[in-house]
Order: sequence, then structure tokens, then C-alpha cells
Amino acid sequence: MNLPALAAYLKSRRDRVRPDDVGLPTGPRRRVPGLRREEVAQLAGLSADYYTELERGRSAQPSAQVLAALARALRLGGDERDHLFHLAERPLPTAAYGLTAHAQPALLGLLDRLGTTPAQVITDLHETLAQNELAAALVGRPPAVSGPAASLVYRWFTDPAARAIYPSGEHPQHSRAFVADLQAVAARRGRDTFVARMVTSLRRRSEEFAALWDTHDVALRRNDHKRIVHPALGVIEVDCHSLFSEDGRQRLLWFTAPPGTRGAAQLELLSVIGTQDMAAENAPREERT
Repeated sequence: MNLPALAAYLKSRRDRVRPDDVGLPTGPRRRVPGLRREEVAQLAGLSADYYTELERGRSAQPSAQVLAALARALRLGGDERDHLFHLAERPLPTAAYGLTAHAQPALLGLLDRLGTTPAQVITDLHETLAQNELAAALVGRPPAVSGPAASLVYRWFTDPAARAIYPSGEHPQHSRAFVADLQAVAARRGRDTFVARMVTSLRRRSEEFAALWDTHDVALRRNDHKRIVHPALGVIEVDCHSLFSEDGRQRLLWFTAPPGTRGAAQLELLSVIGTQDMAAENAPREERT
């Protein structure tokens, strides 16, 4: 692997991204044309020290997950992302699943403009591809995993911690909604081996999933009114809106609350307190999809 070339490429891409492109304040004391190293690390979910070493050409070979996270943080296009993988001597991501999937530019462009409301881009299998800081503060950052476990639907039925985002009394309705949505997605994808293996695994591991799957209920999860359990602000009532990509494989989600409601006040407070390491104080946290 050509570490100096990789380091130079990362720095050139970092210099190109303006803070307001990713929802960060510009501030009067910036000494760099683009993002700071620590800002790239934060956006990619990496430690500042690790990213600094990577940009200095001293780090060990980054994983495909790390490269995909950097591609999202640096807003790389398809050719630029592929070049990043080539420099790191990693196979190009070919499957549109998990953390190696790439958010579609149109949805990512809209996400960049939603700086005052929680928003994120997910796949139709509920894998988080990108999110703004308010979404991270509201629902937590997704775990750095790949394969079926990158899907919230999969974790919902295999990891009890994934359900902490919703009040326990509402878990059954979310289970039904997740399964009905997956039924629709599986049919639209046709003979998709990844989805087929995911369903087979879920049927084996979760009696609840198997029973709901056998009802054959179908309904894409579009707009919802839901209650999210936040570790500092308590239960927040929000409306969740969805915008689907043209091929239906990705969705832009954003969360709002009617003006004058308690939920609106909580979301406004959320923009003030931000993440503030609450994920560490209240781990584990899950994203909402």
C-alpha cells in the first residue's frame, strides 16, 4: 500500500470540504481552507489520533469500513471513493449493504442542507449511511459493524439493546412495522441473496420475527409518529418523514415536532446540548430508522 499517496489524497480531499458543507460552524479563527483533522475524524467516527497518523502516512492499513466512513465524511463521489479504496489496496465495495454502501449524492446533498433538524440517510434495510450531528444526538450513532448486523431490523430481533430507543410498551408495533417493511423490500429486490440470507437467519434466531413474517403483512415504512427515548431529555415525541431515492434503495429521514409542543422544545434543547458524550454515559445507543 502506498501510504504517502493515501495520506496526500486524504489531505487534498479534506482541504476541499468547507465546514458549512457538513453542518459545522465556520468561525473566525480557521487556519485551514477546509476541515480540520479532528473534524474529519469526528464525522467518520474515528479517533483524532488515528486519523492524524493516517494522514501522515504512518497508520496501519485501514479497513474497508474505515475507508467507507472517510468517503462519507469527505463527501467523495463514486470515482473518488473508488480511488481511495485503490490507494489503500482494498477491494472496491460491490454490495449496497452495510457500512461500505455509499449514500446517493442527491440524498446526501439534501442531508447537508438539513442543519437545523435531525436527519440521516439509510438503506431500505435500515442501515445508516450518513447522519447529521442532531440525528446522532437524538438516536445515537450506528455501530461499526458490517453484514446483517449493520441493519437495525436485524439487530431489533437479535439484540435486546437495539430496542432501548423506544418505550417497551411500543415494541410490538415497531416489530410489526419492521417486518412488514422488510416484506415489501424483499419483494421489490427480487432474488436478492443477501436479503434471503438475512430473513433465513432472523427466522432461525427470533420466534417473534418468524411469526410476524408468516403473516405476510406488507407495508413500506414511510411517515410515522413515534416516541424516542433519549438518555438526557426523556421521551421525545416526533414525526418522522421519509424521502425515497428513485430506485427505492435509500431513504432520507428527518425528524420534526409541531411548533409549540413539548417535542419541539426538546428538539430545540437537543441542538444546544448536542451529543456531549451521552453515548458513552448511556451506552449502548441505537439509531432510529
